[in-house]
Amino acid sequence: MEAAAVGELRLVCDGTSLSLAPLQGYWTQAQYLRLTDHACALLEFTDGRIEVLPMPTDSHQTISLFLLSALLAFTTGAGAVVRYAPLRLRIRDGKFREPDLLLLLDAKDPRRQNDYWHGADLVIEVVSPSDPRRDTHEKRADYAEALVPEYWIVDPRDETVTVLALDGDAYCVYGVFRRGQSANSRLLAGFSVAVSEVFDAT
Repeated sequence: MEAAAVGELRLVCDGTSLSLAPLQGYWTQAQYLRLTDHACALLEFTDGRIEVLPMPTDSHQTISLFLLSALLAFTTGAGAVVRYAPLRLRIRDGKFREPDLLLLLDAKDPRRQNDYWHGADLVIEVVSPSDPRRDTHEKRADYAEALVPEYWIVDPRDETVTVLALDGDAYCVYGVFRRGQSANSRLLAGFSVAVSEVFDAT
């Protein structure tokens, strides 16, 4: 998902309309966490700036639900935990993202906290057509910074699923999968999804 331009953007929090612009660059992490607890919007945070994400579309949610169902079916009984937005993922102090889907291999992993996760083993984003660079470049760097071992970029524009695997502190391309192929995980041995089914789910 993408961040909306801030400008005169206003956020409704606890019934109060709040302009984000005057404090952009100066918001604290504590303020961000409080806003996300009480605002009727998906918010991300980077070094004092609050980014408001647009409402997901039907097709976005259909793809996300398909992948969630596939992950749940594969991991049931394996001790893993899968979650979907909204759930905050801490990249580092001062930076939070709201992945479409995120997974930990061990449900008892100490990074799994109630207010937000302190890390993940796999993250999936469905690319927003109005700002694809956010998911394909910016969040690629973010999740590498957080040392997330595997990142899937699901792109409806060209109907591809790109699986990235962490190599040191950056991602390498494990595979770019298209219609007629199955996207498979390096992290989850045996997990794969048919790309045609991902995009035909809409």
